[in-house]
Amino acid sequence: NEKATQAEVDEACDALTRAYLNLRLKPNKDLLADLINKANGLNSASYTAKTWAVVADEVINAQVVLNNPEASEAEVKAAHAALTKALKGLEPVKAGDTTSIKTGDNGLMTVFAGLSVLSLAGYYVSKKKEN
Repeated sequence: NEKATQAEVDEACDALTRAYLNLRLKPNKDLLADLINKANGLNSASYTAKTWAVVADEVINAQVVLNNPEASEAEVKAAHAALTKALKGLEPVKAGDTTSIKTGDNGLMTVFAGLSVLSLAGYYVSKKKEN
């Protein structure tokens, strides 16, 4: 606008500066989501209970980071690294081993449903604080 006053230009500049300072790069969570899907696609009965428990815990932690809209790049990378390490540590059940986790267990589904509800609640609370 060629007829803009200095006050209008200053106001527009201030608004642009505030918007720029509030800008935050959102980390790409695609690799983390793919790794979680890979872990969820595994059959828990094929691995020892001890090593599967580590994976299950890391999947829960990674899901929390994935569902957190404010997660930093460092948090996403840490969750990815921890889940990758847990997956590499999986030990297959040996013949005659009775320590595997029973099949048909829906315990993780309950945990994921709970995490989803908590994530949504946290999101709405954060949005309410902004307003």
